[in-house]
Amino acid sequence: MKVLVIGSGGREYAIGLALSKDPAVEKIWFAPGNGATDTLGENLPLSEYEALAEFAKGEGIDLTIVGPEAPLVGGIVDVFEKEGLTIFGPSALAAQLEGSKIFMKNFLARHKIPTARYLETDSFGKAERFIESLEAPIVVKADGLCAGKGVIIAPTRKEAKEAARDMLSGEAFGEAGSRIVVEEFLDGYELSVFAVCDGKEYVVLPAAQDHKRLLDGDKGPNTGGMGAYAPTPLIDETLYRKLDERVIRPTLAGMEEEGMPFRGVLFIGVMVVGGEPYILEYNVRFGDPECEVLMPLLKSPASELFYKAATGRLSEARIEFYDRYAVGVVMASKNYPYKSSEPAEIIVDEIHHEDLATNSTIAYAGVGRGDDGKLYATGGRVLVCVGLGDSIREARDRAYMLVGQVHFAGKQCRTDIAYQALQE
Repeated sequence: MKVLVIGSGGREYAIGLALSKDPAVEKIWFAPGNGATDTLGENLPLSEYEALAEFAKGEGIDLTIVGPEAPLVGGIVDVFEKEGLTIFGPSALAAQLEGSKIFMKNFLARHKIPTARYLETDSFGKAERFIESLEAPIVVKADGLCAGKGVIIAPTRKEAKEAARDMLSGEAFGEAGSRIVVEEFLDGYELSVFAVCDGKEYVVLPAAQDHKRLLDGDKGPNTGGMGAYAPTPLIDETLYRKLDERVIRPTLAGMEEEGMPFRGVLFIGVMVVGGEPYILEYNVRFGDPECEVLMPLLKSPASELFYKAATGRLSEARIEFYDRYAVGVVMASKNYPYKSSEPAEIIVDEIHHEDLATNSTIAYAGVGRGDDGKLYATGGRVLVCVGLGDSIREARDRAYMLVGQVHFAGKQCRTDIAYQALQE
């Protein structure tokens, strides 16, 4: 099988790494890839959807996997399918579940899927009145894609109004904030649940927990994610059953009923309040860094999961996961998330500890290959050190042992990834 992976981050590297270990996969291309994906396959300097589809036809690509949300919302799947190509991901219509917060909230309301009370509006006056009816903190969301930064949790009504005004004026997120969602704050704990869907059937992956804040103890600014672990003990069979009955099944049935069957990854941001699941948001692709801890737990061939989902044949697949844990620690550049950082050479010590060598992996993200052939941290979230183990503690310890083997100027990371599970 020849596979094309669209994207350039740690998520796409992790998918590529899983595919590279799959005997059914002959060759992998990455478009555009990063400075380390060239060790797993070939990087392609293409970004236009039509040009990528033409390449896929010319090379006889059997499967294309789309990592990031922007091409999905932009309609890359529709372009490929029009050319008769097999591609994993939702159509542009179905990708509205992430592309528009308003579409998503109204969809949940139409299909009676539990979510926070909300108002969608382009009027500051209406937003202001609704904010007055809510207890602080209050959540304000830009409607469109904002690279994970379009959600403000305002600690006071005054700050909620300021956030709403900034979004609607275009100052905060431009066109993406021309309409907003204001919603009540749900006080519980958050989970990331991923369902790989083929339009009708689905496979639920081990539930993960992400760490959004920059600093230990969930302090500091929100980031794209500073680490994750899976599976989390904060979910049990009862909660999985509630998600199955109240969320995933009604969502797939509703999408099909509305003429946009959902294929790809349904990423469910769940808030658990008093044992009951409420939907915070949907994304239409794997989370990052959750993908980096989920891929090493996949026991079945990666190509089977993605190909059967893309071709509507998940019911034929027998997808299995290792009964183990994975913890991923993000190593970020010096100035993340405030501004860009100077490129810095990455040096990874040779690992002599056999136990660590066989139970850990690095997923590279913000990296580039220098003219000297060396790997450089090029800013943002640079890489994810993933440890595997028979317990969360063992996986966590291996992840941090691996962190100690990786060096670049200005590196920063949290030291408490998976603390919620270890407290339990």
